[in-house]
Amino acid sequence: MLIKFLKPNVTLYSGFDVGDISEDAPDDIEGLDAAAAHVANLFSTEPADIKLGVGGFSMGAATSLYSATYFTHGKYENGNPYPPNLSAVVGLSGWLPCSRTLKNKIRQDEAARRATCLPILLCHGKGIYNHIHKCKLSLVYSWLGHYTIPEEMEDVCAWLTSKLGLGGRSA
Repeated sequence: MLIKFLKPNVTLYSGFDVGDISEDAPDDIEGLDAAAAHVANLFSTEPADIKLGVGGFSMGAATSLYSATYFTHGKYENGNPYPPNLSAVVGLSGWLPCSRTLKNKIRQDEAARRATCLPILLCHGKGIYNHIHKCKLSLVYSWLGHYTIPEEMEDVCAWLTSKLGLGGRSA
């Protein structure tokens, strides 16, 4: 089976404002919704038998994780269905926007089931470890700053292979 991630040459304007990434910072819901809709639109022409994964770095990671919340909920805030069937999410040096309200979005049984079944990998430096150390889906690199390193990319490839059985084919 083939998995498609957003290619590096695809420009994704995140379209949301970030003033602060603390837990108490306000979230730009309108901009985040537009970014998630843009991701869904990029996937709209893919055949049904393709495994779809979304991933990103920094704000791209935030957009990917935010898109995953719509996938688990099955719809956007306005009630319209969220069409992509995501198979994996990768976040590098990023965060989950709107984490304070996430519990309200996935309270339904179906949303909780989808959230539990969606493979998510978070990679980050030791600097943010205290904020997400309870997350069993993360890899921590003690020397990593706000950039990627070859070891991290090798770990992402190994994780994708183990979770999705890529068998050497990717796009």
